[in-house]
Amino acid sequence: MSTPLHDNATTTPRIRRYIQESDKGTTKLARELGLSETTVRKWKRRRTVEDGSHVPHRIPTTMAPETEAVLVELRQLFLLPVDDLLRVGRDFLDASLSRAALLRCLKRNGVNNLKALRAQQLGESAETTKRRNTFKDYEPGFVHVDIKYLPQLPEESDRCFLFAAIDRASKWVYFEIRDDRKAATARTFVTNLIRRAPFRITHLLTDNEAAFTDRLNRPQGEPSGKHPVDQLCAEQGIAHRLIPPRQPETNGLVERFNGRISEVLASVHLRNREELEATLERYRRLYNGQIPQKNLGARTPVEVLKAYYESNPDRFWRKPHNPPSPDT
Repeated sequence: MSTPLHDNATTTPRIRRYIQESDKGTTKLARELGLSETTVRKWKRRRTVEDGSHVPHRIPTTMAPETEAVLVELRQLFLLPVDDLLRVGRDFLDASLSRAALLRCLKRNGVNNLKALRAQQLGESAETTKRRNTFKDYEPGFVHVDIKYLPQLPEESDRCFLFAAIDRASKWVYFEIRDDRKAATARTFVTNLIRRAPFRITHLLTDNEAAFTDRLNRPQGEPSGKHPVDQLCAEQGIAHRLIPPRQPETNGLVERFNGRISEVLASVHLRNREELEATLERYRRLYNGQIPQKNLGARTPVEVLKAYYESNPDRFWRKPHNPPSPDT
């Protein structure tokens, strides 16, 4: 079988083997064969007579470092498939972005394996991820709520709290920054949530902390119904459900979203409350209206709500619409 040669090759396999087996010096062989000393020296070092690969060891990229950083962050935060990430990258970062360039970017940064990345973020093995039970199908209105500590800012004397809510069916999110986690504050948040959500809230799932229930303060272990949040839910016809004690994974949907908030805040330097609020508001708009999610069929939460509205408008207070695009 003949050895394929590079189009610009100046030697044949027979000459290359002769160079490798010869005891003559480089200069003498170069004169004898009419070759450059560089060519002779190269084939003396090699042990084969075939041409090597001419693909560069590191493929150059024209992708801006800022674009690459944003793409990697979006991949890690939202676990977007390549095609969905490509769509976002072309729409908001670089209109000339190619799929091949995106794949090389993900591989360079070690985030090309989506299944492994998902299992890593959930703290599970790949096998556990396959077996993990999913929620049964729900329509918009079953909302998970939780409270998260926010980092103390350099120009602030106290820490603040993030009250966050996420709809189980559409993954639509709403949150507010508050100075405390009292029951009255929780009631105000839920009141605003009811007003801001385009759909009718039918269920509210929370943990058992005092901001949401008096369950753990009663000997029977059952809520009295007199807690401000319970009273509000009763007024609005909302079923207030509590997760079982010591089982935070029941509210894992909002817990995972809070983890994404932590990653967003860790990637920026914030000095005061105004910058914190502006950053989170931009993220909320991006999350709800701009980034498609794989578990939603490559749609955004707002697109999912629009589809639900077309089939069942009675479950909504008003027609869902896209939030304003965040500033660049």
